[in-house]
Amino acid sequence: MNTAKGTITDFTFKSEVLGEDLEILVYLPGNYSPLYKYNILIAQDGKDYFQLGRIGRTADELLDAKEMENTIIIGIPYKNVQDRRRKYHPDGEQNAAYIRFLAHELVPYLDEKYPTYQMGMGRALIGDSLGATVSLLTALQYPNTFGTVILQSPLANEKVMEEVKSFKDTHLLNIYHVIGTGETTVKTTDGKEEDFLTPNRELSQLIKDKGFPYFYDEFDGDHTWTYWQPDLKRALKQML
Repeated sequence: MNTAKGTITDFTFKSEVLGEDLEILVYLPGNYSPLYKYNILIAQDGKDYFQLGRIGRTADELLDAKEMENTIIIGIPYKNVQDRRRKYHPDGEQNAAYIRFLAHELVPYLDEKYPTYQMGMGRALIGDSLGATVSLLTALQYPNTFGTVILQSPLANEKVMEEVKSFKDTHLLNIYHVIGTGETTVKTTDGKEEDFLTPNRELSQLIKDKGFPYFYDEFDGDHTWTYWQPDLKRALKQML
């Protein structure tokens, strides 16, 4: 069976909100045509999702098997560990600006450039670890812009819990959430070790209690791409 291979290109995006240029990766499906409409999936840790996660190849397979709807995948790489923390961590000094960039700059640009559905249910966010955290915070802040969020092993701290607790329109947001049972001593970028599993279980209970459309699973593994990569297929199939 010959899978129609998608193309991966990149472009530079000048962000006023962040005051910097960002290199953006774009996956277009093999059958891409401006005559069709497409979902948009925006990946934080963009380069990791394209290289370590092999998200393009996974999308090729799923689209070929008709197990996923037409989707354009946008990857936003981070410059280095410090840059990632500044933008993705709930306490990072650029966190609020990065969230604004996603909703107010990137989405309007993508809607203009590509034939998208231009509504919340046609847009998804995905991320691993801190990338998952900022994806969730963005979707909670802009549920009419982003209707789906895929969380792979998010950092779930007090601020994240508070945002979920105070969120009202749970029907607007469809959440996919996985965590590894081995994620009890995760080395974080500030050089500490943290238990990710316990807070993720608390977060899961909270999401269930709030009544979000929700999928949760625990995989037998730790905080690495060894486990996030194979999980991608199910995540994309289920959410897109």
